[in-house]
Amino acid sequence: HITMKRLAIIAVFAVFLLGNVSCEKSSESYIDYEEILNAGDRRSKDDNPYKSLELSTKSADFLKKGNAFTFELIDRINKGSKEDFIISPLSVQFLLGMVLDGAQGKTADEICKVLGYGAGEADSVNAYCLSMLKQLPTLDKKTTLSIANAVVVNQNYSLHDSYKTTVSNFYEAEVSNMDFTDRLGTADKINEWCSDQTNGLIPEIIKEVNPDMLVYLMNAVYFNGEWGERYKFQKENTSTVPFTLENGEKKNVQMMKNNIELYCLGNDVFTAVKIPYGNGAFNMMIILPDEGHSLEDVTDSLKGKTLKDFSLRHYMVDLWLPKFETKFSFELNDILSAMGMPSAFNEHTADFKAMTDTDIFLSYVKQDAFIKVDENGTEAAAVTSAGGLTTSLPAGPIVFHADRPFLYLIVESNTGVVLFAGKYSGK
Repeated sequence: HITMKRLAIIAVFAVFLLGNVSCEKSSESYIDYEEILNAGDRRSKDDNPYKSLELSTKSADFLKKGNAFTFELIDRINKGSKEDFIISPLSVQFLLGMVLDGAQGKTADEICKVLGYGAGEADSVNAYCLSMLKQLPTLDKKTTLSIANAVVVNQNYSLHDSYKTTVSNFYEAEVSNMDFTDRLGTADKINEWCSDQTNGLIPEIIKEVNPDMLVYLMNAVYFNGEWGERYKFQKENTSTVPFTLENGEKKNVQMMKNNIELYCLGNDVFTAVKIPYGNGAFNMMIILPDEGHSLEDVTDSLKGKTLKDFSLRHYMVDLWLPKFETKFSFELNDILSAMGMPSAFNEHTADFKAMTDTDIFLSYVKQDAFIKVDENGTEAAAVTSAGGLTTSLPAGPIVFHADRPFLYLIVESNTGVVLFAGKYSGK
């Protein structure tokens, strides 16, 4: 028996920050995004500069494709959900990486393609995920980021030793055997692990286990970051302000306010600002549709792109941002199938013989996520589980008032890795 704190679970988790910004485009040319990333955000001499991720050439290439995967995922969820949402694209990548290690043949090729790799590149996916697992939590001592993985196996079945070794080495996932006939007791242990790994933000992902399930795969991501010292909102400046909903109606929300220098980026569809956490290794990017454009226009414009395809510039910003909490739960079966991996969900075509001799297919991939944004910073968490069933800006100050629906991202500053992405519509 092992403690649930050490269980690893395959989770699909993502967080989205959707922001509304009122501003005009500038005719001036933008500073190159790569140049700004290399220079880092402006900091006082007392600030500790953050470490940069060290990636192999292949992992760096995958990161770019991973961002494209992120924006396609966001677009599909935004179009399919009429409510606010939060997801973790990074957690989806971890989840699919562990699933990939158990797949072979056409099933494995499809998963590789969805992740942005070519067929037979499971080793490269593993190397990328291990690099993220080891490095991301160390980039900012002022920010808490944890990533955990687990595999819970029906004690009546077994997994190949080679699979257990791979997920242990590359995902630090411990495989644990449990009694699936004890539906409620085993579910309690899984839920306890989820709660422990997310600081209580995700207390439950399953009501009871299915005794016909061979394996549950899970990943948990937890983030807790205070705004950088110069970027915190003063509580006395927070006030009740009308927020325009997608249907044009007005709703009063608690709006935080600040006047601060921020990096801004944009095109003819949206404007965005990024607010640093801690030492600047992570930031929240708020993406606000321009007047006359919708959130769907924004997600359409982001598909196939990475954050480095856009340019940034420093501006004084009259910033408004709502205080909010969002809780979101959704299934990814249809989305992942439509993105290119239908075989994994089909009992007749799924091939997971690299994981077990028993014929299984993915019964579900589900994500549970939560985010809270206030004057001090952001706390976010997500757990996604999978079940393997048998059988341009102005030159002067700009006004950025997020008083209408917006998107948001929590991003690693140097590479653009998106940890969370979400939408806020004031509902």
